Amino acid sequence: MKKAALMDFDKALELFEPVLGFEVHVELNTKTKMFCGCANEFGSGANTNTCPTCLGLPGGLPQVNQKAIESSIRLGLALGCEIAEHSRFARKNYFYPDTAKNFQTSQYDDPICHDGSLTIELESGRIVTVEIERAHMEDDAGKLTHKGGATGRIQGADYSLVDYNRGGVPLVEIVTQMIEGAEHDAPEIGRTYVAAVREIAKALGVSNARMEEGNIRCDANVSLRPRGSNLLGTRTETKNVNSLRSVERAVRYEIQRQAAVLHAGGTITQETRHWHEDTGVTSAGRPKSDADDYRYFPEPDLVPMAPSREWVEELRLTLPEPPAARRKRLQAAWGFANLEFQDVVNSDLMDAVEATVAAGASAQSARKWWTGEIARLANAAGVAADSLVQPAQLAALIELVEAGTLTDRLARQVLEGVIAGEGTPAEVVESRGLAVVSDDGALIAAIDSALLSQPDVLAKIRDGKVQAAGAVIGAVMKAMKGQADAARVRELVLERAGSVEPVESGE
Repeated sequence: MKKAALMDFDKALELFEPVLGFEVHVELNTKTKMFCGCANEFGSGANTNTCPTCLGLPGGLPQVNQKAIESSIRLGLALGCEIAEHSRFARKNYFYPDTAKNFQTSQYDDPICHDGSLTIELESGRIVTVEIERAHMEDDAGKLTHKGGATGRIQGADYSLVDYNRGGVPLVEIVTQMIEGAEHDAPEIGRTYVAAVREIAKALGVSNARMEEGNIRCDANVSLRPRGSNLLGTRTETKNVNSLRSVERAVRYEIQRQAAVLHAGGTITQETRHWHEDTGVTSAGRPKSDADDYRYFPEPDLVPMAPSREWVEELRLTLPEPPAARRKRLQAAWGFANLEFQDVVNSDLMDAVEATVAAGASAQSARKWWTGEIARLANAAGVAADSLVQPAQLAALIELVEAGTLTDRLARQVLEGVIAGEGTPAEVVESRGLAVVSDDGALIAAIDSALLSQPDVLAKIRDGKVQAAGAVIGAVMKAMKGQADAARVRELVLERAGSVEPVESGE
């Protein structure tokens, strides 16, 4: 995808003021779909989790998923929303190629949650309160897979396949009020806000919250207005952005693109846009419709909902510790510097580190392994780091390292065995024979052999050039197949250098 003309970001902010809005779609992790009994499972065979109701076939009548209502209320409460005493579903009509019933069951004028707010903290320390207009329930669409093109997107594809498994999965769409005054922080506000919503959904347990699986998706609305003007600019809506980094990049790109268009005397089209992760650009989708274009009308097959105030208050008591308070508590408990803690947060590994510490590991060791070797393996495999190994398994591995049973190098091999399903860390150590050689006798034999084979190095060590011991240490570690403690080998090399006698040539 060819990039449009872009204005320098700082220059764009000199000329225009960005106005933002975000619609975050949170896919709920109920066992069944929103209006039928089909399984709500990711990764099932195409079109296997379907029935007459979610396919819109004649005679299929919807029934509301009670657990989805409960999850929606809890999410709304955690976002500081008012819970409506009366709400109802409506039909949102237009052609959906990935929704067989050809309308979306959503909420229009009577959402279940409204008038909330979420306070976020940027890396600079700036505090921003994002006002939330509404959080309403709806069902998701199916998934299109485009075939024949080079990028897997609709542009250039020969044909598209439809998987209706996702059709009917319960969603909560969280819609913000306009966000003004964002200025240069606009891209970061987008990323941080979506991260905060995701963190809340995950803490509540109402969503698996895996953006790579589409559990959370963001539509980013961006418009620009000239400095000094009170008139709002025309907005674009970049649809279905599914990573935090991409939200930030998409907001920045749209600011730069729109600024270039406006500065050149052009106009912005009110439209949806697609985000292209590979090229870092947005492209035009369809003209953005207004609400009345969807011909909303009350869903005739579903009765209105009226959650009792007693039930709402019961659900309020189930809310977990607010994520911001939890972050401050954990950072203090772990003793992490700001950059160390931010590394854990940005890697989405706070839960994993917390669970590993609870299983007995030190906080620093847990952070090192999760953000280091495990993250590396996860990136190579294209999966989430916390899907590779259980916190208790990592805690057991760290215990073996700290007990001297394993070096870090050996521990990495053990970790690979654990991930491969070969058993617990202790079982992998046993089956692969990876424990550190702790027998000084075996080490001394290998050291003496290495010293005698390198008489020039031995002479340098005896002359006080202890750095020369590195060559011997390397030879010993190779002979021991890495199963030796390098620090202990060094100690023994320096000890043995004074007593080993090289064999004279000719004897």
